[in-house]
Amino acid sequence: MSKNHNQISHEGIIDSISEGVVHVRIVQSSACSSCKVADYCNSAEHKEKIIDVRCANTSKYSVGQEVMVMAAPDVGVKAVTMAFVIPTVILLVAIAICIGYGTSEAVAAMVGLLAMVPYYIGLYLNRSKLERVLTFYIA
Repeated sequence: MSKNHNQISHEGIIDSISEGVVHVRIVQSSACSSCKVADYCNSAEHKEKIIDVRCANTSKYSVGQEVMVMAAPDVGVKAVTMAFVIPTVILLVAIAICIGYGTSEAVAAMVGLLAMVPYYIGLYLNRSKLERVLTFYIA
């Protein structure tokens, strides 16, 4: 992943095309994956991901074509906030409240985990709205 001034970008290959959506396969790699000894090291990771890019005119793309998938930097910040920051806050607040009421740590931890369930259900139920906020485009 590289950051070009105001954008986050990934090189990828078009995996498939459906009605109004181009499915692009990108390879997420750890920072050390470009190292010459990465093949001998367990810390070098490569993860393939499929990014769905909404596109009005899919006819100009073809399967196997190399493309650059881009997003504004605030998309990454929003995604990290929704996926990690908010759930962590929910977990910690629930645990703190339980401990404040004198419950055991095990019960507090369980309540903290259960408190995140409605949040993730809410994210799932609002996924169509999130798709409009967390957008990618092909450059």
